Amino acid sequence: MATEKEKMLAGELYDSTDPQLVAERRHARDLTRAFNDTAAGDGPLRKQILTELFGSVGRHVGIEPPFHCDYGYNIHLGDNVFFNFNCVVLDVMQVEIGSNTMFGPNVQIYTATHPLDAAERRSGLEFARSIKIGCDVWVGGSVVIAPGVSIGDRSVIGAGSVVVKDIPADVFAAGNPCKIIRYLQTPTDLPGECNVG
Repeated sequence: MATEKEKMLAGELYDSTDPQLVAERRHARDLTRAFNDTAAGDGPLRKQILTELFGSVGRHVGIEPPFHCDYGYNIHLGDNVFFNFNCVVLDVMQVEIGSNTMFGPNVQIYTATHPLDAAERRSGLEFARSIKIGCDVWVGGSVVIAPGVSIGDRSVIGAGSVVVKDIPADVFAAGNPCKIIRYLQTPTDLPGECNVG
């Protein structure tokens, strides 16, 4: 029989009050509290904490405190990823973020979700859908990224958008719900590799 963690990572309904999951969330809270208490000059300490918190971390990752997440180990970052102040990643399932991607302040990334059926929701069970964000993406301030969404390489998401459907590569998209505004003329032969973690 599958554990609650195995169900969670498989995208099935699971019980978030399972003792193992509660302990893992507490560990992530302890690490994010330590990270958020660091000073601007504490670069090596910040790197050490993020390396312990995240599933994988590329080179030259920058995150401005405060930052919050559920588990941490489901977050995978490429090189040169930047989060501005007050971002939240509910990483119940995997969140992949490619290299050279930037997030404005107050960005919210949610893999966690709940059943639409009220009786099922009342049971307390929940589930999640993974999120993938490509390389060279710019996500404007106060954007909300919903469960199961992917955003293609080199796209730009306008500030305040609510992304509920996949966004392809090389577009500017904005709004609630977020939709393509125009296609971008961007080079597809940018130097360096596009990687995650």
